[in-house]
Amino acid sequence: MTFPSPPRGIKAIPWRIPIYLYRTGFGWALGNRFLLLRHIGRISGEDRYAVLELIHSTPEEGVYYVVSGFGTRSDWFQNILKQPQVKIQVGAKKMSAVARRLDPSDGAGILLAYAQEHPGSLKTLSSLLGYQIDFTREGILDFGRQIPVVQFTTQSTTPTEKNQTQKELSKES
Repeated sequence: MTFPSPPRGIKAIPWRIPIYLYRTGFGWALGNRFLLLRHIGRISGEDRYAVLELIHSTPEEGVYYVVSGFGTRSDWFQNILKQPQVKIQVGAKKMSAVARRLDPSDGAGILLAYAQEHPGSLKTLSSLLGYQIDFTREGILDFGRQIPVVQFTTQSTTPTEKNQTQKELSKES
């Protein structure tokens, strides 16, 4: 499968607008179907941002799934492979997380469930990106085995925060 090239220059503006919504405090307006990803640039070492559509989540377990629409060519995707420690925001909730690419068969199953729950979204996005998908069960699974699916697992308490909390509790005792 050939992945489309990510937009550059003026063509990237529509893709960047949701980032500004989050960064100005209005990310909640996008609801719980999107997340803001803050990751580290693999070359620059600087903070970078991307807004991604969630294809599945279990917030009570701290697990969120997205697809790299531009495949392995996406800068954010390449960056998380090099540095998987990231920050995410869903709605107004900000969290530290670890990113990992799913095994293609696991990713395919999650993408199929997304397609069944939001068939119009997958059709619109795939058309916008130029993918030719056979919208049958097997066609979606085949596409899901080819396109990268990423899991973000949140870290509810970092070791530093845990140690600080334990110190505060021992002072109170």
